Amino acid sequence: MAPSKEYALLCLENPLLDIQGQGDEQLLSKYSLKANDAILAEEKHMDLYEDLLQHHDAKLIAGGAAQNTARGAQYILPSKSVLYIGCVGSDKYASILRSACEAAGLRVEYRVDPEIPTGRCGVIITGHDRSMCTHLAAANEYKIEHLKSAAIWELVEQASVYFVGGYHLTVCVPAILALAEEAATNDKVFVLSLSAPFIPQFFKDQLDQTAPYWDYLIGNETEARAYADSHAIGTQDVGEIARHIADLPKKNQKRKRTVIITQGTDPTVVAVQGEDQLREFPVHDIDKAQICDTNGAGDAFAGGFVAGVVEGRPLDESINQGQWLARLSIQELGPQYPFPKQTFESAKAQSGTTTSA
Repeated sequence: MAPSKEYALLCLENPLLDIQGQGDEQLLSKYSLKANDAILAEEKHMDLYEDLLQHHDAKLIAGGAAQNTARGAQYILPSKSVLYIGCVGSDKYASILRSACEAAGLRVEYRVDPEIPTGRCGVIITGHDRSMCTHLAAANEYKIEHLKSAAIWELVEQASVYFVGGYHLTVCVPAILALAEEAATNDKVFVLSLSAPFIPQFFKDQLDQTAPYWDYLIGNETEARAYADSHAIGTQDVGEIARHIADLPKKNQKRKRTVIITQGTDPTVVAVQGEDQLREFPVHDIDKAQICDTNGAGDAFAGGFVAGVVEGRPLDESINQGQWLARLSIQELGPQYPFPKQTFESAKAQSGTTTSA
């Protein structure tokens, strides 16, 4: 089940170069960082990235949540299936980022900001702990003019599935809405990831602008409950929240909205617009000894799932493929996928169980 044309999947969000290096308490102390934490960089952290590159055997990964998802989808799909858009600087970090994406087979069409550096995430690894320090920089500077330029918009029109990471709601809502409107008008697929609890908490209005266009909404249980709180749904039950979101007003009536909520090792919950029943999909078993790093597991799930959407797989197979890719990813260091490539076997797809309303 291969895509019928090149670059059928277009992804939009905030590209970051992940710079991961082994460290110790001395390195953490040098930059006032904690062993298991995630923060936004301040001026005192700006030397961290070169320090990791020069002195800590850094591993370079094309990061940012939706770029992780895009790499995951391309891992599964045929060559020239996935295109990623975002904003970078005009610097060596952008060149490294492009090379990392090229190695993964992912096409990127970045807007280049000549004044602001490429976004970076420095990761200090100490044992099983990860201290992440992110400098968003140019990732915050995407403009709709880039999306609407003739060359890029031609690629937009060529795509049949759009995936947008929720973090981009903090950057350029008009670009998201342009993709959403293109999808609704031409009966294409629009997928949005909630990305983080702070998106529904602090960017509620921006999120709600996109809601009528969601064909698929992907989130985890913490994000779903944050959505419920900010929208006064009156429940913390993940299934009820999913059902509420699924039944929100929708612009493209030709497609039922599907809401997918992952819950770590607990079953993935799925609600479909207009359907009273919820579906649950058990996650794939894995020995704890095989787990290397759960960072990016949600991005990997989204990559496997949206690849299934592009391939035209049934819902249960697409979810199973997402769980399969997440299982592979957590056995790698950082949000990565194993090489040589492994192949998803649809014959192993789990049909999922159904629970009544």
